[in-house]
Amino acid sequence: MSPFPRPRTAAIRAADRFRGNNRGSAAVEFALIAPLFFALLFAIIETGLIFFASQSLETAVQDSARMILTGQAQIAKFDKQGFKQNVVCPNVSVLFDCANGVFVDVQRYSSGFGSVVISDPVTSADFRNTKYEPGCEGDIVVVRLFYRWPLFVTGLGYNLANLGGNERLLSATAAFKNEPYGGCP
Repeated sequence: MSPFPRPRTAAIRAADRFRGNNRGSAAVEFALIAPLFFALLFAIIETGLIFFASQSLETAVQDSARMILTGQAQIAKFDKQGFKQNVVCPNVSVLFDCANGVFVDVQRYSSGFGSVVISDPVTSADFRNTKYEPGCEGDIVVVRLFYRWPLFVTGLGYNLANLGGNERLLSATAAFKNEPYGGCP
């Protein structure tokens, strides 16, 4: 053995410095975990927004249905567009684009709750078959609101879409028997 130390190469010295330095380890660990963390965070936020929007739509359908239930919509002689603009839109103006996105379907049934047939709106996603039949006193009425909610986190592998084009169909329904209000024959 030589009494003189062997000269170390620059690569070995750099490797020794890298191995002994822990200052950047937190940044490297965060860089490895951050994409998963943010994907999970955005998925949770989007799911929460969908639940909140769905509950808001449920509240709007209950408030709007009350106008038909008590005969106020029939007395005001609303047509489908008038009912949507004057009754539904003021109840959903915060979260939803009422003019282009909210669809209203009001159907009456005169022979009881057993005769109610609810069609699946997803098969006709253009919503051209929606009706506005508020009925008369004692009629069974089903009020439904639909909204196409846009999704943003679907590219990260978390897809809640049930319509094409990264959209989720939100729906809310109210079924009731019209009260006597003295308006229909």
